[in-house]
Amino acid sequence: MTLLEVKDLRVFYRRVEGLHRASLRVEQGSIVTVIGPNGAGKSTLLGALMGLLRCTGEVRFAGSMLGSEPVESRVARGLCLVPERRELFGELSVEDNLLLGAFHRERRHGVLQNEAVNVYQRFPRLQERRDQLAGTLSGGERQMLALGRALMARPKLLMLDEPSLGLAPLVVREVLRAIAELRAAGVSILLVEQNARAALQVADYGYVLETGETVLEGSAAELLANPRVVETYLGLART
Repeated sequence: MTLLEVKDLRVFYRRVEGLHRASLRVEQGSIVTVIGPNGAGKSTLLGALMGLLRCTGEVRFAGSMLGSEPVESRVARGLCLVPERRELFGELSVEDNLLLGAFHRERRHGVLQNEAVNVYQRFPRLQERRDQLAGTLSGGERQMLALGRALMARPKLLMLDEPSLGLAPLVVREVLRAIAELRAAGVSILLVEQNARAALQVADYGYVLETGETVLEGSAAELLANPRVVETYLGLART
């Protein structure tokens, strides 16, 4: 089943076109990655899908056209974005950051705390630091908290913007392993990642975005073996 379908998506920054007729699909229960050089429009794509940027084109999610729906409505439908900078509340505890991830949901007594327990089971390090201020966490712990906070929203599609950014190789592997485990648990994922090799190793399908346009697509295995992808991207990033 197709969960997300994007056709001819265009985004303009004043007179500059940041995204030019980008198209992609995400099947339910899969990891789809978008790779490409800096400035290709990868983060712009996620911002448009989340409703943070005005765009033209078609975005169909879970069978419905999103049109100009606001961010809050998209979150309620099951779209969730973990941004590149994670955007945690550094002055709040780990647990308070988690609970804020479910701000749009009905706060029945004990329900959200139980879901926080589920996040702690997935990321035991967060449980060890549940009362610690988020601003004091390491880079890898902050990424785990950002993922955990997103899961509190019960997303149908989790969109990740550069989750490996600034992390040591060992931590990158840990984060990617967590992403693969989320897919196994039934979470669909749209992964934007500069580290093309790492992204394709964990994804089912991929798209190459260049100068705001989808120029290549295929299964992860096909892209890993594609001479153009190998020459342009795979020599630059290793995990």
